[in-house]
Amino acid sequence: MIYQPILPFRNAHFNTIYRKAFTSYRVLYKRKRLITDDEDFIDIDISTVDSNKIFIIVHGLEGSSKSKYILSNTEFFNKNGFDVCAMNMRGCSGESNKLYSSYHSGKTDDLDLVVDFISKKYDIIYLLGYSLGGNIVMKYTGEKSNTINRSIKKSIGVSVPVDLKSSSVELAKTKNFLYNYMFMKEMKTKLKERVIRFGIDIDMTTINSINNFNRFDDIYTSVAHGFKDAEDYWVKNSSKQFLTSIRIPSLLINASDDTFLGKGCYPYEEAKLNKYFTLEVPIYGGHVGFNVSFNHKKNFWLEKRILKFIENA
Repeated sequence: MIYQPILPFRNAHFNTIYRKAFTSYRVLYKRKRLITDDEDFIDIDISTVDSNKIFIIVHGLEGSSKSKYILSNTEFFNKNGFDVCAMNMRGCSGESNKLYSSYHSGKTDDLDLVVDFISKKYDIIYLLGYSLGGNIVMKYTGEKSNTINRSIKKSIGVSVPVDLKSSSVELAKTKNFLYNYMFMKEMKTKLKERVIRFGIDIDMTTINSINNFNRFDDIYTSVAHGFKDAEDYWVKNSSKQFLTSIRIPSLLINASDDTFLGKGCYPYEEAKLNKYFTLEVPIYGGHVGFNVSFNHKKNFWLEKRILKFIENA
């Protein structure tokens, strides 16, 4: 399936923002709260059509089950006979989680908890992750390798920063100023709330000075989750190193015009070395875009590609 959008969607930025700004979907969820081993919680939202097949979908940075791309997936897959479990990472379900730590790009233990819960109810599971969530899905699939839950048949990642440092460098560039600004604004607001709530010794001036992922991951992500610094966090959690260990059919779709992704996020060599891992690099698509036209009913190219992969690959 070749992705061929009309002219406006050949602009990466327009494609990236279009779905969030101009689309709407109808989805009915039922929420389930899972308690973690460290006495925190994860909220999952399930949309069911009484199927024996289910997608576990993991959102991207600061997303949730209400993100437009998750709603679009859920609506489409429900109509095609699949249940959907939309995982909300810690602190992303509309309620702050209980710990100073939260989620990060390689936190696969929370996904494992969701898989364990869902696999008790379903015999067929497909993992699907977007952006940061895609890194978690790819890392999890490779980490588990031959020991992955037998209910998981295939995994898919879309717009995935498989090399976290490469992506961080790219997001700090001028072309991504607006995205970087929006991410930092939201993440710093949450960090301030956490610092106050848990009495952490970080000056608000220091938080206000954060202007990129390197600084944020140095000050918060690495410290809160047990890594030395941003570099250590990136090295240990980039999914790229786990791709050759994948042992179930897996697909990665990263558009070549995705402004969030650096050169390191296109794992051509890993795809050559592993028959289970397929890399597709469409010319267009933006970041979690892949819109086709202004007709919303036609904007399911990505969902159709995923469906074709799980049915035919």
